[in-house]
This record gives sequence, C-alpha cells and structure tokens, in this order.
Amino acid sequence: MFWKIVGALVVAWVAFMVLGAVIGFVFKAVLWIAIIGGIAFLGAAGYKAITGGKKDPRRINRY
Repeated sequence: MFWKIVGALVVAWVAFMVLGAVIGFVFKAVLWIAIIGGIAFLGAAGYKAITGGKKDPRRINRY
C-alpha cells in the first residue's frame, strides 16, 4: 500500500513538472512574440513619423 501511494505521488509530481514546463514554454513564446511585435510596431510608427506621412496622390481620401 505504501508503494502505491509513493508511486502515485511520483506520477503526479512528474505530471505537474511536464505541465509546468509546457505552460512555461508557451508563456515565454507568447512573451517574445509580444516583444517582437511591439518593436516592429514602434519601428513602423517611427518610420512613418520620420517620413512625414507623405500622402500618395493616387490614394482616395475618404475623410
């Protein structure tokens, strides 16, 4: 009976470790995607601000 309890605890511990590793990896991946996306957004906004937002004469002005 003792070994069944110990075995169940070991299996539960391994399951939690694997689950924690997967969730940690997903969290880090999403964090890095957000950081890269933010840098790309700031770069695009900065480029648009530096170029002065020149309007394309072929573009239809809807406002």
